[in-house]
Amino acid sequence: MKITGLTTYRVPPRWMFLKIETDAGITGWGEPVVEGRARTVETAVHELSEYLVGRDPAHINDLWHTMYRGGFYRGGPILMSAIAGIDQALWDIKGKALGVPVYELLGGLVRERMKTYSWVGGDRPHDVVDGIAARREAGFDTFKMNGTDDLGMIDSARKIAETVKRVAHIRETFGDAIEFGLDFHGRVSTPMAKVLLRELEPLRPLFVEEPVLPEHADAYRRLADQTSIPIAAGERMFSRFDFRRVFEQGGLAIAQPDLSHAGGITECVRIAAMAEAYDIALAPHCPLGPVALAACLQVDFVAHNAVLQEQSMGIHYNRGGEVLDYVVNRADFAIVDGWIKPLPKPGLGVEIDEARVIAASRDAPDWRNPVWRHPDGSIAEW
Repeated sequence: MKITGLTTYRVPPRWMFLKIETDAGITGWGEPVVEGRARTVETAVHELSEYLVGRDPAHINDLWHTMYRGGFYRGGPILMSAIAGIDQALWDIKGKALGVPVYELLGGLVRERMKTYSWVGGDRPHDVVDGIAARREAGFDTFKMNGTDDLGMIDSARKIAETVKRVAHIRETFGDAIEFGLDFHGRVSTPMAKVLLRELEPLRPLFVEEPVLPEHADAYRRLADQTSIPIAAGERMFSRFDFRRVFEQGGLAIAQPDLSHAGGITECVRIAAMAEAYDIALAPHCPLGPVALAACLQVDFVAHNAVLQEQSMGIHYNRGGEVLDYVVNRADFAIVDGWIKPLPKPGLGVEIDEARVIAASRDAPDWRNPVWRHPDGSIAEW
């Protein structure tokens, strides 16, 4: 079997799908994208195609290392996201060729079902209690929300109080019937993170995600030493080498590699194993589409330390497209009381509605995240 071509489709709301075709008629799907930079990743995918066309798609390890090492410059969000989507599609082809789900090729199931959580609120957290109540009716009991608005490097007592009041209201309303993580989204400086973690600790959030920017990951250990709240991070780390440095420094309780950013299934299985060696849990990042989610689940079901899976059904970014809009086998993605079962079909387990993808790609908008500014006019972290 040989690879014959790669086709990319940018689709709403902010995703990109990749189709890899073979001379055996088996097609694999991947989701290579950086949110807001889809065209840049698309270019990288097609530049990498010269390493792939004419090659046997079953040689995933060699193809992965050829893409990673063959061009001298390596790593980073664009190249690793391009490799990630290609890698997903190669595993999809291999599983389909052998007639088994990818998790069977990775050693088989370690669990019968996987816990998922639901996003509530928007970029600037609001109506969070109503959002939780609505999602509880669908069976969810675990949630994530943006923890703060934009903050200055040193900000006011009022801003801190607003954040704490909002989180306290959640705990007062639902008690211990739910769990929730708070995403600081890198919006918080190290000095303010120390203050917020101290004030939030009595409210027992499940975790705080990206308490500081990934550039300041060396602060995770110092922050962890002063709080009992588990610290989670990893969506802006792109290889096992990025994670290794953070694991060695300490402080991280939950690793969150993104299967569409951190080199795909091949690399994230390695990251999961490294995390387990440091007694760190795994909770793959996935505010993306159905192929990315399917890839995450393949790793979740073989990684013993996987504890939570993000999924973006109903997330505030989904304008113009929902996760299952492009999926034929929607029933396989059923989430019951917050749990999802292993996808049963061969490969990644997702059947893509190619006609709908093609139609949606014709007028796909270029999504961009908002650009925020502080009251003094300087740029703020989104």
